[in-house]
Amino acid sequence: MIKFGTGGWRAVIGDEFTKENIQILARAMADKMRVEGVAEKGIVIGYDRRFLSKEAMQWAGQVFAKEGITAYLINKSAPTPLVMFYVMKHEFPYGMMVTASHNPAIYNGIKVFTAGGRDADETQTAEIESYIRDVTDIPPEEMEYEEALQKGLIQEIYPLNEYLDNIIAAVDMEKIRNAGLKVALDPMYGVSETSLKTILLTARCDVETIHERHDTLFGGKLPAPTATTLRALQNYVIDKKSDIGIATDGDADRIGVIDDTGRFLHPNDILVLLYYYLVKYKGWKGPVVRNICTTHMLDKVAERFGEKCYEVPVGFKHISAKMYATDAVIGGESSGGLTVRGHIKGKDGIYAAALLVEMIAVTGKKLSEIVKDIEKECGTISMEERDYKFNQEKKDNIRKVLLEEKKLPDLPFEIADISYLDGSKVYFANGGWVTARFSGTEPLLRIFCEMPVKEEAVQVCGIYEDFLGLKPAAP
Repeated sequence: MIKFGTGGWRAVIGDEFTKENIQILARAMADKMRVEGVAEKGIVIGYDRRFLSKEAMQWAGQVFAKEGITAYLINKSAPTPLVMFYVMKHEFPYGMMVTASHNPAIYNGIKVFTAGGRDADETQTAEIESYIRDVTDIPPEEMEYEEALQKGLIQEIYPLNEYLDNIIAAVDMEKIRNAGLKVALDPMYGVSETSLKTILLTARCDVETIHERHDTLFGGKLPAPTATTLRALQNYVIDKKSDIGIATDGDADRIGVIDDTGRFLHPNDILVLLYYYLVKYKGWKGPVVRNICTTHMLDKVAERFGEKCYEVPVGFKHISAKMYATDAVIGGESSGGLTVRGHIKGKDGIYAAALLVEMIAVTGKKLSEIVKDIEKECGTISMEERDYKFNQEKKDNIRKVLLEEKKLPDLPFEIADISYLDGSKVYFANGGWVTARFSGTEPLLRIFCEMPVKEEAVQVCGIYEDFLGLKPAAP
């Protein structure tokens, strides 16, 4: 029942996300660590603000304790990137984070991190699933929590300061202090407020926050920073005349931004802005990495500065691996996750937010002005994104047509290339592209199309809808 997708294991609470399954996963991880000879190093585990997250962390810790493996439990809700940082900094062989990231409130899940603070790749998750199948002691034995604490097999920690100090040392705090910036925050009822406010207030920013309270239902909305979910932040930025509005998803590994005019900046725009800033203003050298569904504006910016853009499948583990292999400046995806060279090997919405604030301070320009600078230098491109729900029969039919028979609709643009690296992606001779792939975290088919003008992107998406007999999913 425990299957890992592109963002770890996620399941509906009370259905597959149960105490028994959580402890089966913990027992499988304990067995894996023993076989690999790393059990004595222990494991670090964190949790977010979702329903049962803290309890799930403790249930897992009790199994590790029973197996004689020390579990270092972060005893307050914390951002996912904090766990990744702590695994990297203190050289743990593994870490775990109880979160379903940006999924609906009825979901919870667990992400597994490997040495260096990296997302577990397909090889690792396949091995974990194999160990899960070998667990026969169900439910797994556990040690009482208080007993584990007394024996030192559970140790409660809270390393937030260490993580924040690392970010503060990496950004130009003096420039930010002198800029007198006004920042609006929307943690989306998640875990980023303490981290972001600490950094920004240390830099003497004027900070105001909405949606900061603990709400396991996330205000009745999806805890993902999108144009739809950030309308309140848009209004707030306009009303308060803020320089920037910053939002993060439920576990703070993804970021959403509202610029000084109240415009929602797509995650693609954020990636382009930061790569442009780091190369042009900070003088960094190196390529950029994106997944197959992320804007080709990154290719244009890279070309403008004599650099290269690398394309990888969806899943941040592919981004971080390619960044390591190519010494890339930045890597990210259109869903809002990114990381920068020299930081952790995974997504970090908090560090990205700090860099964006630094960018405004260093350039002395408003976000909207920097966007216009990039368009003048590199041109423009427009993206259309659509999601589709389906039953299993429909999914099987779509998979057969697109990925087995490799059929395509009649498209009114010259095709330059076709890729099946991850789903089906068509590259057009005019520089545009369209991709169709099944989500690795939700029961959806996603179609992304980017073309020189918006009308062409909408047209291509419509052609795919008709070809596959699809109707867009409700927002």
